Amino acid sequence: MLSRKTKYGIKALTYLARLDDKEPVSISTIADAENIPHKFLEAILLELRKNSVLGSRKGKGGGYYLMQSPDTVRMSTVHRILEGPIAMLPCVSLNYYEKCDDCIDEDLCSVNRLMIQVRDNTLEILENQTLRDLIR
Repeated sequence: MLSRKTKYGIKALTYLARLDDKEPVSISTIADAENIPHKFLEAILLELRKNSVLGSRKGKGGGYYLMQSPDTVRMSTVHRILEGPIAMLPCVSLNYYEKCDDCIDEDLCSVNRLMIQVRDNTLEILENQTLRDLIR
């Protein structure tokens, strides 16, 4: 299941991507427009800024703005920043692999084989969807 953090992050990013001008937008403006709790959104936007998806400007007229074109912001990147691994189990994660404690042999594990398929299909969708695709 997608967390509220990731859902709100995607909503905030699509809000910024829809704007014609790339001027900074205040947290309050985004929070009000997308019905996101202000404090929660503040933490989400900070995380996206730390990972170079967003930039920010302080002071009067300050706020957050996209650092990249909506064409280059992949949903797989956003998911990994806000949600963590795409795989549902660590034993099938491409970037965060860990062996399961209860698994004797991954090659024979039916859960492992199923979750590899889930990971691959999910990854294909997220890799091929950009912020631009979401605002069309």
